[in-house]
Amino acid sequence: MQSNWCLKHRMRYSLSLALSADGATLAVGAPWEDSSATGIGGSQTNNLASESGAVYVFSRTGATWSQQAYVKASNSEADDQFGLSVALSADGSTLAVAAPNEDSNATSVGGNQADNSARNSGAVYLFVRTGTAWSQQAYVKASNSELGDFFGSSLALSADGATLAVGAPSEDSIATGVGGSQLDNSSSDSGAVYVFSRTGTVWSQQTFIKASNTDGGDVFGSSVALSADGATLAVAARFEDSNSSGLGGNQADNSATDSGAVYVFVRTAAGWTQQQYVKASNADSADIFGFAVSLSSDGTLAVGASDEASNASGVDGNQNDNTASGSGAVYLY
Repeated sequence: MQSNWCLKHRMRYSLSLALSADGATLAVGAPWEDSSATGIGGSQTNNLASESGAVYVFSRTGATWSQQAYVKASNSEADDQFGLSVALSADGSTLAVAAPNEDSNATSVGGNQADNSARNSGAVYLFVRTGTAWSQQAYVKASNSELGDFFGSSLALSADGATLAVGAPSEDSIATGVGGSQLDNSSSDSGAVYVFSRTGTVWSQQTFIKASNTDGGDVFGSSVALSADGATLAVAARFEDSNSSGLGGNQADNSATDSGAVYVFVRTAAGWTQQQYVKASNADSADIFGFAVSLSSDGTLAVGASDEASNASGVDGNQNDNTASGSGAVYLY
């Protein structure tokens, strides 16, 4: 059975793409592509693996674009939806691709892909480019990979491609904060984020992150963003329910169902810590604040609230007249 998160998520998901900082490399996800090919440059004509998914990489020389690679998972299988999320490093030479419906029971980096007993646990694949040739560098799973977690529903890469953040919005542990216990799964669809780092060519998990107010159904990790240096992480919980507004408010009153929240974390030499709890200035039920998040290199945070309902227009309009249901809004911090 699919979680409520998955059902809501799929109904509203658009195809994914990523563009390098210099605008010369484009990755496009096609999560419902059907070929049974694996790896790089396989046959595209055999449609025997329905919704296995694929990613297409294009490069620009001068003003001319051409396809550089056709990319599939190393364990391509039906319904994995490889390409539902994609991210590129600034120079376009590192590519992260998520398959949130992938089923293996492997954990961490480089595990066994053959045992599909953890349906929809999810996986992320890291690829690197040398010259014009692409190859897979790593196969990444959650440290507590479990059925229905949808690891990879969101992901982000730092500019140098050496820090990776992965959201698993249907992860169920009741832990809070950074590095908590992953063993108690009594908070269904509370969500989690996993941060990985690369040293040389080797990837490893750096930390496991939960909300400071973990609650069932909040889907923490539904959207993630990293700053260019990989030292600031924004995580959305788009179905979080508190009725607070602005920065650092009260997280305990859950009377604004699905209003949404964003959590900002920073990395120092001592590790990751939560820096801020962010709500809309006009937080209302069902606004889904955190539907999308983005971070600039200088620390500016943009948050989309897809179902915000005010009838304002332009910048800094009146937030109090909610007669334009589902019109949406963006908040900058």
